[in-house]
Amino acid sequence: MDISFQLYSARNFSPWENVISQIAALGYTQVEGFGGVYEDPAAFKALLDQHGLTMPSGHFFPVGAFEEDLDASLETAKVLGMSRLFCPAPEDMWRDGTDAANWIALAKRLEEACKKVNDAGLRFGWHNHHWEFMPLPGGEIAMDLILEHAPSLEWEMDVAWVIRGGADPKAWIDAHAARISTAHVKDIAPEGENSDEDGWADVGHGTVDWKALMAALRAAGTDLFVMEHDNPSDMQRFAERSIAALRSY
Repeated sequence: MDISFQLYSARNFSPWENVISQIAALGYTQVEGFGGVYEDPAAFKALLDQHGLTMPSGHFFPVGAFEEDLDASLETAKVLGMSRLFCPAPEDMWRDGTDAANWIALAKRLEEACKKVNDAGLRFGWHNHHWEFMPLPGGEIAMDLILEHAPSLEWEMDVAWVIRGGADPKAWIDAHAARISTAHVKDIAPEGENSDEDGWADVGHGTVDWKALMAALRAAGTDLFVMEHDNPSDMQRFAERSIAALRSY
């Protein structure tokens, strides 16, 4: 199984030359990009090539990256060799007062962006946080609205954020298997632990039942698994322990 690594996890451990060397040495074959590595796409692609890594997917934020900045985003993706582009939620979508109408409006923008990205020969999807699973003022669930009003959209499920949003990831996998092409693999520390890491944990060292969820995701057809930790205190430890755990599932 090829395992990818979300480079956001290593943003505090630059220089990137060292990070990429470490990741490759641990057996990762792929990485997922984010805005912090797009300044010079050609140079970063050369660094990946040097260490035998590819970047099949990347995050672009916010949705304007696929509207007024579409050409620049597509060029970055092309240079880095991406085939899947994902957009995460902007923070202003979860602030008090956000209602279903705002999420529906966003979903319609995403659907239009998806058509443009697909027309360019690339795939496009949404990356969730916890906000999408927390009931809106009218009781709606934003993730339902996104999937309904952006029917062409793929879903990069961040399983740990689903759980932090109070939802059952297995139920969402079962209900939307056809949409979940990619998954973020990260773990949640037991209550009260790892406060210096915002309550996250290395994969296999937390509370998420990754053995069962990996089986469910594979059965759903998910074929790209991206390791992530939002705030590791030790990137090498996280990367090493997590790939070892995932390989055992």
